[in-house]
Amino acid sequence: MKKINRLSEILEEKGIYNREIAKLLNKSDQTVSRWIHNHRQPSVTDLYAIAEYLKIDIRSLLYPTDWTKKTSK
Repeated sequence: MKKINRLSEILEEKGIYNREIAKLLNKSDQTVSRWIHNHRQPSVTDLYAIAEYLKIDIRSLLYPTDWTKKTSK
C-alpha cells in the first residue's frame, strides 16, 4: 500500500504517542493506529487538529504527490 500520510514519522520525531492523538481527537487507539500504518486516512479536519496540536504546517503530514514534485522544479 502506498503511503499517503507521514503521521508515523512526525509523531516519532516529536516523541508523541498514538494514544495522545487518539485522546486529543476523541478517537480510538485502533483508529489512530490505522492512520499511522496507512490502512485508513484521517479526515482533513482531523489532520488540521493534529497539525495545530503539533504546531506544524498541515502539509507536513502528507507525502508530496508526483504532480507537486514535477511542478515545483
